[in-house]
Amino acid sequence: MIRDNQSDSFVPTQGIHNLRDYGGWTVSGGGRVKRGRLWRSGQHRDATDADLEAFHDLGVRTIIDLRGLSEREKFPCRRHDAFDADILAYAGETTNSPPHMGDGEPVTMTAQRAFDRMIAVYTRMPVNPAMVAMFSRYLEALERRDGGSLVHCFAGKDRTGIAVSLLLHVLGVHRDDVITEFLRTNEAPTKHILERQSLPRMREVYAGIEDEAVENLMNVRPEYIATYFQTVDREYGSLETYLADTLGVDETRKARLRERYIG
Repeated sequence: MIRDNQSDSFVPTQGIHNLRDYGGWTVSGGGRVKRGRLWRSGQHRDATDADLEAFHDLGVRTIIDLRGLSEREKFPCRRHDAFDADILAYAGETTNSPPHMGDGEPVTMTAQRAFDRMIAVYTRMPVNPAMVAMFSRYLEALERRDGGSLVHCFAGKDRTGIAVSLLLHVLGVHRDDVITEFLRTNEAPTKHILERQSLPRMREVYAGIEDEAVENLMNVRPEYIATYFQTVDREYGSLETYLADTLGVDETRKARLRERYIG
């Protein structure tokens, strides 16, 4: 793992989960992904006034909201009084009932059932037309738009984690470091915020939920991102083919992204 100042990538917050800078990684050919330009998080519905001030100070000009329409309606984000960033979002649904939202069948959520549900999420994601569209819009926006950006979803770990992984790969970050960045979600000092947002709904819906099941739903695991990459290889031939032919990241876009975000 090669990253500078890793410990200060998380922004202290009281109501936003997993707000952090995902720059700083070394890239092939020399240089690093720039810091202070690329941000990721969970939703901002419970952001405090202090959180809004801290986020405003980051200079984000573009927000890519990977949540679907029903999520945005149920959990509208709070905004700073001076908020003027552009928001890119999908007109319909981007996923079927994220497990950490607590929408599901009235069954006992065991650790294995939770793990299987998360594997299903990552198996569907590469072929989900809505997520394909949003990943493409995310990468295009970062190529074309100036200023800082934020990519987020409900929990800031699954859809967001894959979006970040795709960009870091395009920038030339080693696969091991891409996975390390993905897994850093488990180090977020704000897990209690996600639990506060999710656990009450889970306990209402499920007949019961095991502690290890909560861990599998709230955290990320190496098997999750491995499933995503394996599905891409199986369905599209390779990640490079998927990026070029499905997400529209040709050599020109790659070069432009590297020019913008490697320093």
